[in-house]
Amino acid sequence: MSSRKTKNPALALADWHIPELLASYERFGGFNENSSSNLPSKGAVNQVCEDLLQLLFPGFHDHDAIPDGTLAQVTVERMLSVVRRLQEQVRKAVRIGNPDLPTGKTVPIMKRFVKAIPAVRELLKHDVEAALAGDPSVRMQEEIILSFPFLEAIAIQRLAHRLYKEGAPIIPRMMTEWAHSRTGIDIHPGASIGTHFFIDHGTGVVIGETCKIGNNVKLYHGVTLGARSFAKDDSGQIIRGSKRHPDVEDNVTIYPNSTILGGETVIGEGSTIGANVFLMHSVPANSLVVTKEAGLEIMNKNARKNKKEIGEFII
Repeated sequence: MSSRKTKNPALALADWHIPELLASYERFGGFNENSSSNLPSKGAVNQVCEDLLQLLFPGFHDHDAIPDGTLAQVTVERMLSVVRRLQEQVRKAVRIGNPDLPTGKTVPIMKRFVKAIPAVRELLKHDVEAALAGDPSVRMQEEIILSFPFLEAIAIQRLAHRLYKEGAPIIPRMMTEWAHSRTGIDIHPGASIGTHFFIDHGTGVVIGETCKIGNNVKLYHGVTLGARSFAKDDSGQIIRGSKRHPDVEDNVTIYPNSTILGGETVIGEGSTIGANVFLMHSVPANSLVVTKEAGLEIMNKNARKNKKEIGEFII
């Protein structure tokens, strides 16, 4: 057996290019922060979202059942914990770029947020009712609360929307992106959404910041409510804060993979938008918008079994 020592496979310190990395920290400001106290924590916000779902749906997002007679105590403890941690993240977000900025508005934001939670629960009750009425595969509301991704997405969005309206920076977007990563449903916290809202299946739905959605609206998977283009100022910079996304009035249904764009676009009350529609202008109330059939040909498979047809698909 050889007595030679095995050469250490680790790179020499110079080979790690640490000086170059440190130099990039100096050159590319904004990609790094020297103190974590200046930034909200993604992990903390994610955990707050989990705990907010427990407050909204007690018993449904718990590992164990809540013992009889303890719901009030459990709720007090959860609320105190959530508010303390969320308030800290909001405070950090307010101070980004100015760590010494007074944050006196943080406590009022949180007070109004907490006050809104019962109203959000009422909206979610109606969203569950809409799902139960709109999906024949569902047998009971418990199935919706336990398994439907849209309910998690809209629950977090409705809470984030309250923070967004109060002027809390960044945190509302972090919350809805957490829900997006879990559900595949991307709803900006700025979007205003009425009661009895339902997204069937949900995957791939995108709802932009300045959307206004009325009551009793149903969307299917792959629907995009987006912007046409971004207005720019004289220096070529995007003008922020303008109305960019469509409005959807009451009692509208939008079927899968339809795209509706533009801040001036309004889908009139009671309209139905068929699948795969691409729309950049308003439609009046009670419209039916569909694409024309694209020249389908239906053939008998047995009649062409032994023929090699032109255009036959080979994968």
